[in-house]
Amino acid sequence: MSPRQPAPRTQVRRLPDKQSHDRAGLDRLLDHALVAHVAVVADDGQPFVLPVGFARDGDRLILHGSNASRLFRGLAAGAPTCVSVTALDGLVVARSQFESSMHYRSAMVLGRCTELTGDEKSAALATLTEHLMPGRGADARPPSAKELAATCVLAIPLQEWSLKVSDSPPDDADEDLDRPVWAGVVPLLHHFGHPVDAPDLRAPRPVPAYVRSWPDGRS
Repeated sequence: MSPRQPAPRTQVRRLPDKQSHDRAGLDRLLDHALVAHVAVVADDGQPFVLPVGFARDGDRLILHGSNASRLFRGLAAGAPTCVSVTALDGLVVARSQFESSMHYRSAMVLGRCTELTGDEKSAALATLTEHLMPGRGADARPPSAKELAATCVLAIPLQEWSLKVSDSPPDDADEDLDRPVWAGVVPLLHHFGHPVDAPDLRAPRPVPAYVRSWPDGRS
């Protein structure tokens, strides 16, 4: 199965016109978002959903968590999972409450994770750092051997995926069009604020230029 196409198991059944088969659109969403929600079922059958920092690395996603986590150990052992990523882009304010909705881009990835080790693990963590904090890898201390041993790094292939995009204006019923109320879309913008110094800085330090660039490059 080509990782450049959505899989039969991830075909959208509800509102299928919102499904996008654009792999470039999927990559843009994954490269924009910082948090994924990862589903895992425990041995007793209880499902859990974990919020996890992630990064796209070509045709796979990189996830990381604690080696002490039984849920991550289950994922590392090959338990099936579903990873979802959503960006909320605005609110659709219709003339009726029923037709009001959201602008969003939402991805779902099905599959099984592979645990990364050795040099591949270190490289994946560097990719994750660059995605979450662009430019920081050159300044911050890399993980120690002890820290690496405490960290579980997983990869899941972008093979079974779907992308759903909602970006239309309000779709009010004809009988509501004459209501004397405003209707439209209110964009929702996500951006970084002004950096705040850590209280334990040993001496005054300037905010790095790459940090100051985040509001422009990561909005």
